[in-house]
Amino acid sequence: MAGAVVGVVFVVAAAPQTASRSGDGPQAGGAPAGSVELLVGRVLDDGGRRCSMDAFRAGLCGGLEEQLVRATASGAGSVVRDPSSRGAARAAAHTVVLPTDAAGPLEIALAGPGLLTYVTVHDGHGRYVAGALGARGHHWSNTEPLRAGETYTVRVGAQDAAGTPVGVTMAFRTAATAQDDRLTAEFGPRPGTYGAGQIVTASLSRPVPATDPAARARLERALQVTSEPAVEGAWHWVDDSTLHYRPRTYWPAHAVVHVVSGLDGVEVGERQYGGPSESLRFTIGDRIEAVTDAAAHEMTVRRNGRTVRTIPVTTGKAGFLTRSGIKVVLGKERKVRMRGDTVGIKRGTSEFYDLPVFYATRVTWSGEYVHAAPWSVDAQGEENVSHGCTGMSTADAAWFFDTVREGDVVSVVNSGGEPMAPFANGFGDWNLDWDAWLAGSALGAATDAPLASASALASAHGPSRLVPLT
Repeated sequence: MAGAVVGVVFVVAAAPQTASRSGDGPQAGGAPAGSVELLVGRVLDDGGRRCSMDAFRAGLCGGLEEQLVRATASGAGSVVRDPSSRGAARAAAHTVVLPTDAAGPLEIALAGPGLLTYVTVHDGHGRYVAGALGARGHHWSNTEPLRAGETYTVRVGAQDAAGTPVGVTMAFRTAATAQDDRLTAEFGPRPGTYGAGQIVTASLSRPVPATDPAARARLERALQVTSEPAVEGAWHWVDDSTLHYRPRTYWPAHAVVHVVSGLDGVEVGERQYGGPSESLRFTIGDRIEAVTDAAAHEMTVRRNGRTVRTIPVTTGKAGFLTRSGIKVVLGKERKVRMRGDTVGIKRGTSEFYDLPVFYATRVTWSGEYVHAAPWSVDAQGEENVSHGCTGMSTADAAWFFDTVREGDVVSVVNSGGEPMAPFANGFGDWNLDWDAWLAGSALGAATDAPLASASALASAHGPSRLVPLT
């Protein structure tokens, strides 16, 4: 088998946004019970041949490892331990390791009647993994490779045979390459220019559990973030393998940020040593802040503290209230197809929609955007009529799309919607006050010895072990 072998641990959890109906995630919404079963697997490189989807679904592929996952109307996923025994679901905490060629595709296919409506995959740095949904809506596969030693979140929306919307969220982590299992960090975002709200991420090649605060403190000291001009900032542990770094307040306009690791050769924990990590440099552009007052139906856009445009908008109506709080631009898509069934709206009902949407600026992974809404121009500036997104005229949406970049700040006030989550649905980190942010750092309370260098790495550790994400 060619290529480095990695392992995948799947953790199945509730689908996003099952408690409310804002955004574009699958919802419970009082829908009748329903479920679909999904085959989730990685295809091995079998002598240069690739397994066909029909053979994949039939379980006939040589060298194939797969897992059966049940997606439900409530969004509470479960793992069926034995793909041949589809009647008995296991607990959501069950995990499975799928060994695979690093170049093999990630495949998600229906194991029975139903229809896939969407699949989104993003890594621990908030970057999308491109993929393609089959024409018949029966399978999805990635069109760009996954990386070793990376955390991924997969959100799947589907319909069962009766048309009931169902969904599930899966988290998995690919193992580090076999030739070096020392602890390293991959930093995000990619080099480039970002907005003042951009979060620095560190994805670890091996988990460092909260039960070892001294190891966490050593690691934090080794991950250095500096900027010109200098700012006060700190790391925050999102889970055992992921840290986020932010300043106390937004980055200054035109700051230059450097992120370096001092882990190489350092003893982080018992029999665990650091390896080399690639440094990162990125810059901050003008400080763009967009604040939407949902009660006033108005967005105010400021550049470096000066108001540059006031835009009439419409936000989420009753039952679909727009999330309140601070969000960060995750990406921009010139055209997106939006359908009501992705938020639990039945086809044939008065609320159902299926529309091409232009100039869409994404602010949550579950599908909240700022976008053009020419169908609601009469309501913009007057009332809230959307299903959770912020809508505006095509001209204003095009201007906004061209003005903002990843990392720019987009806030919503007076919407009455649920608060933006700090980590689960994009970069909501700024919704934590500074004391709460510091509480997520191991340096706040840990008493720790200085960093210790290792004289010999070869005998210090065995093969890496994968554990469920938290």
